[in-house]
Amino acid sequence: MAGLCVCGCCGALRPRYKRLVDNIFPEDPEDGLVKANMEKLTFYALSAPEKLDRIGAYLSERLSRDVARHRYGYVCIAMEALDQLLMACHCQSINLFVESFLTMVRKLLEADKPNLQILGTNSFVKFANIEEDTPSYHRSYDFFVSRFSEMCHSSYEDPDIRTKIRMAGIRGLQGVVRKTVNDELQANIWDPQHMDKIVPSLLFNLQQEEITERSPSPETEKEKESPIELTERCFRELLGRAAYGNIKNAVKPVLMHLDNHSLWEGKTFAVRCFKIIMYSIQSQHSHLVIQQLLGHLDANSKNSATVRAGIVEVISEAAVIEASGSIGPTVLEVFNTLLKQLRLSVDYELTGCYESCTSAGSKVIKVHEERQLQEAVIKTIGSFASTLPTYQRSEVMLFIMGKIPVPGMYPALGSANTGFEGSRMIQIMLLKSLLQVTAGFQTTNMLTALPSSFLDPLLSFTLMEDAEIRLLVLDILISLIDRHDNQLKFSSLRVLTDISVLKLKMDKCSRQDNLFMKKHSQRLYRHVFLASKEENSSQGHFQSLYALLGLICVELANEEVVVDLIRLALALQDLALTEESLPVYNRCAIHALSAAYLNLISQLTTVPTFCQHVHEVIEARQKELPFLLPEDVFVETPKIPEKLEKVEGEVLFSQAKIAETLGGSGYNSERLATPYIPQLTDEDRLSKRKSIGDTISLQLEVESRLSPEKEQVRESLSDEPQASDSVSLEEQERERRRQVVERFQTAPFEEIAAHCGARVSAHAKLIYIYVPPPSPSGSVGNGHGQSRSVPVYEMKFPDLCVY
Repeated sequence: MAGLCVCGCCGALRPRYKRLVDNIFPEDPEDGLVKANMEKLTFYALSAPEKLDRIGAYLSERLSRDVARHRYGYVCIAMEALDQLLMACHCQSINLFVESFLTMVRKLLEADKPNLQILGTNSFVKFANIEEDTPSYHRSYDFFVSRFSEMCHSSYEDPDIRTKIRMAGIRGLQGVVRKTVNDELQANIWDPQHMDKIVPSLLFNLQQEEITERSPSPETEKEKESPIELTERCFRELLGRAAYGNIKNAVKPVLMHLDNHSLWEGKTFAVRCFKIIMYSIQSQHSHLVIQQLLGHLDANSKNSATVRAGIVEVISEAAVIEASGSIGPTVLEVFNTLLKQLRLSVDYELTGCYESCTSAGSKVIKVHEERQLQEAVIKTIGSFASTLPTYQRSEVMLFIMGKIPVPGMYPALGSANTGFEGSRMIQIMLLKSLLQVTAGFQTTNMLTALPSSFLDPLLSFTLMEDAEIRLLVLDILISLIDRHDNQLKFSSLRVLTDISVLKLKMDKCSRQDNLFMKKHSQRLYRHVFLASKEENSSQGHFQSLYALLGLICVELANEEVVVDLIRLALALQDLALTEESLPVYNRCAIHALSAAYLNLISQLTTVPTFCQHVHEVIEARQKELPFLLPEDVFVETPKIPEKLEKVEGEVLFSQAKIAETLGGSGYNSERLATPYIPQLTDEDRLSKRKSIGDTISLQLEVESRLSPEKEQVRESLSDEPQASDSVSLEEQERERRRQVVERFQTAPFEEIAAHCGARVSAHAKLIYIYVPPPSPSGSVGNGHGQSRSVPVYEMKFPDLCVY
């Protein structure tokens, strides 16, 4: 009896908080938490907050004992009580209680039972959503980051339980981020040691959709959220909380994960990841992601073409999203990196290996993969450029033009191993890129958007022997001039009886357009004329020439321009008549081009007599020489004769008749009656020769101007009557140029090299001519007769010039 009294006394002497804690546990754990007693415990904790840490320690002790004894019902009751206390108590003493709480959660997460792991995770998530009144100086979440990341990769046998564990891990990571990201006293969650665990865990679960089809459990259906959707939401929340200095640490693990699991080659998952990233981060930080992608592309320069193509496609998608927000300083950086990749791809394709072919173990290049990469890069350049404003697109066009290798002017971008073919391929690739940039280019002031520093080199490419390069340049010019989407309406080169069916969009030529044509029109005409003379031109070239001339007429024509275009069309007709060295197809094509264009421009001028003359000539050709019209020439199997006999009479357009008919309508008849002859200006001669032959012919031309033989010719010509002096000089100059160009287009390379090697460098002679005269102030009458240049610091300046 005495023993019973002692036990009763001891029970009564137990601390009140322990009795209150014990009372919340029922005899049968299936009955659940005793709510009335739980309310008493909560009221006590709020009334005596200094006891909260002891309550937590005692609950932790009981939970540990129940876990060890596998009394999982009581474990659940203890966690429920902890959750309620956490939600109710936000006093200053809560920190010590939280330590007990986290110890219990940790014990549950360490258990082998999936249910306990999920229970612990749920409690942690509830805790993570609580905003604490006081900061914590010593709390650490390293274990939770590691454990939740491990749960994200769970390989439990039962697929339903495995899914639950993984979702619990994702929610746990989300809770850790929420709890730590805004607490400056916590260890930085953005440190690589944490990001390298969190981000790959999320990507692993995000990737499961790509690997297996989802079979959601009833609970998942009830929650209406799949693991993929939960992962994406968590990933977006993580990225949305990233500040400027944390973007790099958040994106780097993504790049490493895609590298380690070879996910660039599939493209779709990598693109999806970076779409999530670009749309989730703050828009002003998006250029940082682009910079990391560009750096990663450079780092993978010697990786397989499929990997590089995957990264390029991701850059394409990300850059378009970024350009719609804050563009930042990355515009030219994007293009510079992409152009560099084009150059490297061409080098790899031509050399056949990533390193020097002599090195052991060098990887073998697959040409078709490199071609696919090149197409991807060009497509990316176009898609990014399409989002840029006009002024930036003009800068990009200039930037790309400066990268195109030109013999004699710009350094070749091809390596020593690829030589001339490498430079040619890079020229083509960069011109294709330029074509993508100019697609849809529209500006109200072409004079400022297309400066001479861009147009002059571009126009000069029309003189190169490579047919593909010339065609690309013509297409670029068409894209630049077409501002009302008229290009497709000129896609068919034919003679229309009524051009109103084309429904051309036309505006009155603006003052800026007039200034543009006044400055550049003669170069445009000259290059169109010279491009028509090329022997290796195909149907596509003549089609593009027709579209270019038509767009000039529709977009940029005033009365003076119309007159010059008619003169140019008639000059093309004369070219086809006189250039007998051209193939028959080319001569017929030039005739057909001239006819189709005069038919177009006559209907645009709406002068009846002009239209009638053009119509009569076309009718005469249809009866007598149909192969001089587009319908017989620009078809799949051209209907042209083997030899072109002399063409004359009614089948030719008469310059005199056209001048007469248009002169009566107010056009400049005197100018119309003057044949168009393209002239080489000094500017053209000194800076526009782009082909190798033209570069050498320029050197010889300068040399011949400096040679004594030239002076003798001039002296002999000076004895002739003055009336014919200028004419004979021009004729001789023109003939000499023709011979020089013909020599360097047809002669063997060895002969050209020997000829040039025997001559003194034109560059040296120019230096000799342009040596500045000695400064008068530097002459010293000391008897030596030599002058010296006075340094700036020895010069005497007036007082007013010095400050």
